[in-house]
Amino acid sequence: MLLGTVLVLLLAGAAPASAHAALRSTDPDDGSLVRQAPRHVTLTFTESVGLLDDSFRVFGPDQRRVHTGEATHADGRSDTARVGLPGKLAEGTYTVAWRVVSADSHPVSGAFSFSVGKRSATTGQIDTGPAEDPLTRGLYDGARYLAYLAAALLVGTAAFALLCRPAHTAPLRRPLVAAWWTLLGSTAVLLLLRAPYEAGTGPAAAFDTSALGRTLTGRPGLALLARLLVLLLTAAFLLWLSRRRDTVKRPVALAIGTALAAALALTWAAAEHASAGIQVPVAMTSSVVHLLATGVWLGGLVALLLTLRRSSGDDLVEVVPRFSRIAFASVTVLAVTGLYQSWRGLGSLSALSGTSYGRLLLAKLAGVAVLLLVAGYSRRWTARIAAPAVPARAAVPVPVPQPVGAPAEGHEAAEEPGTDGPGTSAEAESPAEPRSPDGPAGPGAGSGDPGIRRRLRRSVLVEVAVAAVVLMITTVLTGTLPSRAEAEAAQQAPVGALPPTTEITVPFDTGTDSVTGSGKVLVTLDPARVGENGLQAVVYGSDMGLVAVPEVRITFTLPSREVGPIDAELVDRGGYWSTNSVNLPLAGDWTMKTTVRVSDVDQVSVERRVRVEP
Repeated sequence: MLLGTVLVLLLAGAAPASAHAALRSTDPDDGSLVRQAPRHVTLTFTESVGLLDDSFRVFGPDQRRVHTGEATHADGRSDTARVGLPGKLAEGTYTVAWRVVSADSHPVSGAFSFSVGKRSATTGQIDTGPAEDPLTRGLYDGARYLAYLAAALLVGTAAFALLCRPAHTAPLRRPLVAAWWTLLGSTAVLLLLRAPYEAGTGPAAAFDTSALGRTLTGRPGLALLARLLVLLLTAAFLLWLSRRRDTVKRPVALAIGTALAAALALTWAAAEHASAGIQVPVAMTSSVVHLLATGVWLGGLVALLLTLRRSSGDDLVEVVPRFSRIAFASVTVLAVTGLYQSWRGLGSLSALSGTSYGRLLLAKLAGVAVLLLVAGYSRRWTARIAAPAVPARAAVPVPVPQPVGAPAEGHEAAEEPGTDGPGTSAEAESPAEPRSPDGPAGPGAGSGDPGIRRRLRRSVLVEVAVAAVVLMITTVLTGTLPSRAEAEAAQQAPVGALPPTTEITVPFDTGTDSVTGSGKVLVTLDPARVGENGLQAVVYGSDMGLVAVPEVRITFTLPSREVGPIDAELVDRGGYWSTNSVNLPLAGDWTMKTTVRVSDVDQVSVERRVRVEP
């Protein structure tokens, strides 16, 4: 089987094209010295970007956070991001940290600096915004992988049933239903995890209703909603087809099924790599066709496995050659679209070994080479099933010697109706060449050999396993910065220095036995300096898992100056609590009082010392 070639394309095709936004320019320029304070900061990217609530964080010469306005697109251009600055800025060096979501649905971040009037020294390490949460990223990538697998199985199984026309489709119903439910579930998980994935926060933020609302208005969220709608239509189509299978014409079923499969593939192409970079219309068309060909081939292999296990030999004589022709067409399509998308993402041959994207692509090609070897072995047994067997030699009439004086009745008996003449009765057939009890062997006699079917089934099973591994590499590749975009980003490498954040761990125990009755609160204060600060509190239960509690309240008091308490006024973000506007007016050792309420009657307050720098 040619599955290997197919996945060259799965490799190259499902792989990202020129995607991930790269910062093209900043205004003010990185490292520039301006005479007058700018009224806003503007970033221009290589492609359109989405904005977050905390897309900009600006720090002044004293490393205090500067109050900024809401992030917007400059002049309505989707490839820009802009934030307003206060009317008066002190002289010195300012650092800007930014985080946006590129058009291919992946978040990108960075930092740069500029100076007003004169330059001033800055210290600390670069902070490009919220760190990526490994648990959120792992769950999100796992859901993406399941979605790819389920879509391929759904499309391929349905296509196999409609195009190869096996005599018995009952064995295909279970994988078809499993694929539909898996794709539905993984899509719902992706929709919930989209907001924390973009913001770099923990999975508990998935239940923040305001963040989910923002997700549903962005391109990736709309694409996922469209996928759910297509899945509902697909379920209705499959139910209608199963109930009216004998009356529905096959061309009609094929047309409807193709339209639904194309719409499903479009939900990937419209929100991921094909929708960004160069030649977007061609890339999106190529991506849709590539995903369909991948599904027909990979899902078809699974369907073929089930058919080999359940169907009769006579059925395989027709089914296997049909699938072989469909697989060859799919491989051809995958080769063309895969080469195009590889060129689009790679940019140059030197990037094959010099970039992470190129090395992953090489790993995929190695997997494809293994697939080709297994496919050649499978094709050998496919030919044995489809090839006609050599027909049995015709029986040669052998005259039966008659004893001298034999009665005439013996001769007449040899010519009774139903015989072909003298010497052709069962008794007259040559014992050296007996007639087969099933008649002469017909085409595809190898399909009745259990040994051949077993060997073909095993080789196809190996193909499916290797293909699943290659698809996993593809999932990682789709989240990797393409070489072409990496080269563009290298031309603009803004740098800057930001003050480090301060993390405080606050253990608590309300005296109850529940999981939420005790645990700890991880508080992050940014930048822990005089002026405006950002604060985030994440609550962990006694089992060290994230938990949601009714209330978290944090206040700050400076006993030495009799200042406070200052309420941080935390907002519940759906599993964690945060604010961007805690104003601490004086330097010194502040007392941070954290109150955790786990029920209507159970709460506890814990105090910790926090150093606020000038």
